[in-house]
Amino acid sequence: MAISRRTLLKSAAAAGALAVSRDVCAPALAQNKPVRIGILAPRSGIAAAPGENGIRATQWAAEKFNAQGGIAGRKIELVIEEESSPKDTIERFSRLVQQEKVDCVQGIISTGVGLALGPTVEEARALTIYWDGTTQDGVDEKIPNPRYLFRSTDNECEAIMSSLLAIKNWKGKFVTVAGVNPDYSYGRNNMAAFIALLKRFNIEHRVVTEQWPKVGTMDLTSHVAALKAAKPDLIFTSMLFADLPVFMKQAHAAGLTEGTKLVFPAAGWQHTLMKKEFTPEGMLFGHNTLYFDNPNASPLAKEFDAWYEKTHKDYPEWEADRAYFAIASYKAAVEKAAKAKGGSWPSQDDVIDAMVGLTVESLGGNGSWRKDHIADQTFVQGFTTHNNKYDFVTLGSFETMYSADLQKPPGANFWEWIKTAQFKI
Repeated sequence: MAISRRTLLKSAAAAGALAVSRDVCAPALAQNKPVRIGILAPRSGIAAAPGENGIRATQWAAEKFNAQGGIAGRKIELVIEEESSPKDTIERFSRLVQQEKVDCVQGIISTGVGLALGPTVEEARALTIYWDGTTQDGVDEKIPNPRYLFRSTDNECEAIMSSLLAIKNWKGKFVTVAGVNPDYSYGRNNMAAFIALLKRFNIEHRVVTEQWPKVGTMDLTSHVAALKAAKPDLIFTSMLFADLPVFMKQAHAAGLTEGTKLVFPAAGWQHTLMKKEFTPEGMLFGHNTLYFDNPNASPLAKEFDAWYEKTHKDYPEWEADRAYFAIASYKAAVEKAAKAKGGSWPSQDDVIDAMVGLTVESLGGNGSWRKDHIADQTFVQGFTTHNNKYDFVTLGSFETMYSADLQKPPGANFWEWIKTAQFKI
């Protein structure tokens, strides 16, 4: 997902001009006009399923909020655009801000798109809330001190949690380790984090092979064969797109999942496709910030899950939570800022200031915003079971951890922090 320097500079220049025009010309909106929220999310390609999850959750939230009076008395209107390549997404972002005159932009799943778009967001001075795509290459640091951009929890949170759970539950039960991870920043960072934590806790291990398939590769037989030949005690993979269930089918057919410990921190993105027929019990499985079958779910989450199943004949995954958190955060920040101004509609700067330190209820539990505009949320991981009413695996046992215990603090270097952080195991 590379973007040329020329394209980025052109986009940045356009965004700079846009920022000036917004500051000089934008009039205060009347109270009876709708709040316009732009959404950038994939609806095709390998990330289409999470993109649709996020869009559906946003639509559900908008309808729910509108029934309650909207945001500070103004109804919500969504303007949905496609997230695709960095270049095209930047152009659509500019259209949302300049032509559609949206009050806030939300969305973005791809790390590559998020990295490319970030500088444009700052230069356009347009409040933007990312759902996802915050790897260490994105926070360490293309935009060290963002003003207008708010970003998701570090993508490495799930790798940290699964590493801690693997150490807690399997210490002394594995030595040889293999990795099969998508060949981009997310996959490389997650594998590196797993190995760093094994070293941090003095876990005897030996990496016997590392496989790096291109994102979206569907023929994974050569990678499966290499893993099979290496005979690892444990396999770590942060695969999470449509290639994940394909890998599981091919690994199962090769006998690779028999007797091998499996650590899959991001499998929850494809949870309904992880069928019992080829997905074993007892694997470490991550659902990120939303587990649809959580018996401890809040009334809000249960309401959403029931609506999602009834409406879409499916079960939501974590991108739905990320999207709900974004729009709920924006609503809460606007209303907090409006209250401070005696009920008058707040400026964008007022809303941004109100976002920092804000805590809101989301589908997966409470979430909050740090001073560096990075989110904190609750993560869920556990061990798979076939003992359920579905044709796919769920969690027979699971744990939750808040991201404050899983991601580096503001201003820290991730790889230095991981060496000394006080993790809870």
